[in-house]
Amino acid sequence: MVRLTEIKLPLDHSEDAIASAILKKLQIAPADLLSYSIFKRSYDARKKEAIVLVYIVDVETTQEKSLLQRFKKDPHIIPTPDMSYRMVAQAPDNLASRPIVIGTGPCGMFAGLLLAQMGFRPILLERGKAVRDRTVDTFAFWKKKDELNPESNAQFGEGGAGTFSDGKLYSQVKDSNHYGRKVLTELVQSGASPEILYINKPHIGTFKLVGIVQSIRARIEALGGEIRFQSRVEDLHIEAGQVQGVTLASGEYIASSHIVLAVGHSARDTFQMLFDRGVYIEAKPFSIGFRVEHPQTLIDRCRFGDRSGHKLLGAADYKLVHHCQNGRSVYSFCMCPGGLVVAAASEPGRLVTNGMSQYSRNERNANSAIVVGITPDDYPGHPLAGIALQRRLEERAFELGGGTYDAPGQLVGDFLADRPSNTLGTVQPSYTPGVQLGDLSLSLPDYAIAAIREALPAFDKQINGFAMPDAVLTGVETRTSSPIRIKRKEDYQSLNTKGLYPAGEGAGYAGGILSAGIDGIKVAEAVALNILQ
Repeated sequence: MVRLTEIKLPLDHSEDAIASAILKKLQIAPADLLSYSIFKRSYDARKKEAIVLVYIVDVETTQEKSLLQRFKKDPHIIPTPDMSYRMVAQAPDNLASRPIVIGTGPCGMFAGLLLAQMGFRPILLERGKAVRDRTVDTFAFWKKKDELNPESNAQFGEGGAGTFSDGKLYSQVKDSNHYGRKVLTELVQSGASPEILYINKPHIGTFKLVGIVQSIRARIEALGGEIRFQSRVEDLHIEAGQVQGVTLASGEYIASSHIVLAVGHSARDTFQMLFDRGVYIEAKPFSIGFRVEHPQTLIDRCRFGDRSGHKLLGAADYKLVHHCQNGRSVYSFCMCPGGLVVAAASEPGRLVTNGMSQYSRNERNANSAIVVGITPDDYPGHPLAGIALQRRLEERAFELGGGTYDAPGQLVGDFLADRPSNTLGTVQPSYTPGVQLGDLSLSLPDYAIAAIREALPAFDKQINGFAMPDAVLTGVETRTSSPIRIKRKEDYQSLNTKGLYPAGEGAGYAGGILSAGIDGIKVAEAVALNILQ
């Protein structure tokens, strides 16, 4: 097949416009066009008065060889790459030891799925509950019907932290082996809409993710894998630099010489246990800040002008960055169009926020994290010092919110003027349990407050109204990524612990659902190949 890129068509083009564009570009007769499929659809909204759709299409034609020769110097006409996935190994019939996967977030799920597909019958251990039970606990906490359950919340449980998010499925990781396509294909086979295979910046939405996660679990089990919930790993057993197995909080010991560590960025007790056992860990940069909420209609108008509301454009997003005079960088993170700010606490007495959208993205507010990059120079002295800083900031936010998991909040106008807020304006915050207005300058270090105060007016120059006085800031956002990295070698094993495979976001090797799933596949391949050595 032949792949054509940069096919630009009007937003409201006719059904036959793509075929006509293919014929024109390739200069072939209609009879020579056997079929085509859309590989990617995005949009170019730089000119709001003339927004266009941009397609990449794969074409089946009777003239493939001659076309590729004739257009060999045209970078927009190339052979369609082979993106099919091929298993790297198959488990032997006499498998001596089953691999263990700790964690069932996106990384752990895909590591488990791939190992199961290769016949290795993995054991997946999850400290939290199955996804539907976990959802009940999380929503009850948000509605103040139940107390925070430290083992079943927006961070812990089947599906990982990504379950309570926008379900975004795009990443900037290099992916020459097309692992991302494997992730998307498996998600579609588990119930996701086929559109995630071709639309730009695909997303699934929280409620749809629940069913997809259940389907992946069922597929792992059908292939001989085993998933155990409420099975927190209490200890890792290492002898002469080689893992031997794990002990669960229940006291049960499970032997294995190949253990995938996919615990997510909030498994702080597990990080401490690993450090105590001598596994090499180092501090890494992460970011801290607030969630900001605007009317989604404001973002739509700024991005799409009169075409805002068009069904193919959906709710508009944004990506912003500002380099401050104090040397800090402030950027938007995890932008959730038409979404909600949610309580993402996982430890009693500590408060942290996140963002979430449903598939429809039809809530009234847009939200994103506005965060400041920090480095180990800001928390020196210990590999786990970043965790200690996170905890201090989350404890302070809990206090400022009144000690009930209400979040501290402030209007953007008041924040910029350095005065406390006491009354909401036109923007109603979406965070539940609730928001207590006050002074957010008390919640973060001075350098972070100064940087965000400088960045908001700068962002307003890119999105008119971003610094609107009534926009709402909610604190705090501290878990943009893991504050540690569990270093690994080229074979994906821990730097100093053979048989331990640090993986995903918690280990410092991913940032989001797609990249975590990709890392899970890579690690599963490494495990399989090492078992067969």
